Amino acid sequence: MNDSDTSPDTDTPEPPETIKEARVWADNGWTARVIKNEDDDGWAVAMYVDGESEPALVGPWTMGRDKKNPKPLDVSAFHTLVKTASEVIRRHEQQLRAQLHKNVSVQAAGANWQVTLDIVPDEFEPHALLAALDEYGEPVAQVRVRPDFKLNSASATRWIENDFAQPS
Repeated sequence: MNDSDTSPDTDTPEPPETIKEARVWADNGWTARVIKNEDDDGWAVAMYVDGESEPALVGPWTMGRDKKNPKPLDVSAFHTLVKTASEVIRRHEQQLRAQLHKNVSVQAAGANWQVTLDIVPDEFEPHALLAALDEYGEPVAQVRVRPDFKLNSASATRWIENDFAQPS
């Protein structure tokens, strides 16, 4: 047996450290930091997802009994903060998805169609993909359009009735 057989696997990342202090808690991919509120004499708590430099959530934090220092973090507060921050992230992702993906159902050319518009927010070449699915959900056509293409029932019907030609 050589040395490489007994050495630990150095490619495996170390699990994040668990911290449970009065003003900093870190566990399961999240870090809560109690910070001085710059707007007044109070305190705030910032929730970070591991690896992110910007907080997912910042909110007011309760004063301690001395009315001067912040209340210490505890397991219950940390779990509530994680749940709230996770919900904020989930809603943000849903909103972004709604902005980048549109769809409309239309009846045209004697059939039912689902027409989708997926915006690709590319930094250099933003565009959108306009696609038609038949009544069985099978893709029939797809064209690249401007990212500001307005998908609605009228534009979808026009595209289908023009044999899926590139919209102008």
